[in-house]
Amino acid sequence: MNYKAVLEGLLFLSGDEGLSFEQIKDILGLDDTKAKKVIKELNDEYKLPERGIKLEILGNNFKITTKKEHKQFYENLVESEDGVLSQSALETLAIIAYNQPITRTSVDEIRGVSSSHMVRKLLLKGLIEECGRSDLPGKPKLYKTSDMFLDYFGLANLEELPDISVELNEVEEEKDLFNSKYSEV
Repeated sequence: MNYKAVLEGLLFLSGDEGLSFEQIKDILGLDDTKAKKVIKELNDEYKLPERGIKLEILGNNFKITTKKEHKQFYENLVESEDGVLSQSALETLAIIAYNQPITRTSVDEIRGVSSSHMVRKLLLKGLIEECGRSDLPGKPKLYKTSDMFLDYFGLANLEELPDISVELNEVEEEKDLFNSKYSEV
């Protein structure tokens, strides 16, 4: 089993939250020594100049991050976009706007897919901002919309957001499938 490759995938999936040493050991089913060896091998590989990411310990969790020396190029990516938000960016932004403050994990649960890339993108564009930490285990970051969000959408305040309340139709009466008007021939 290539534990290094599995760990890389796990760290990618965990996004901004990362994984603790204990989580890595438990998920991979390794003892302390073997887990440390796998982490060190992955970290050594990321230190190579041809790699664009690195392994960091932030807040007791291992996370994959971009290398600081490439920051200019990441900024160019954000600046090169013509200001049009993708469908997934709009979905993420709407979820944050209507549910703020909210954790990224909660956004993921609502969308049904990982939103870590979109959250980073919206942070870089200045449309959302961190606004503290949740009381949930691990103290995940909370996000809210920024003043730039209001400017971007021409809103004076959040109360001007369109109402999205869904009216529920009356629940249809439960049908008894055994006593329906159709019968077997």
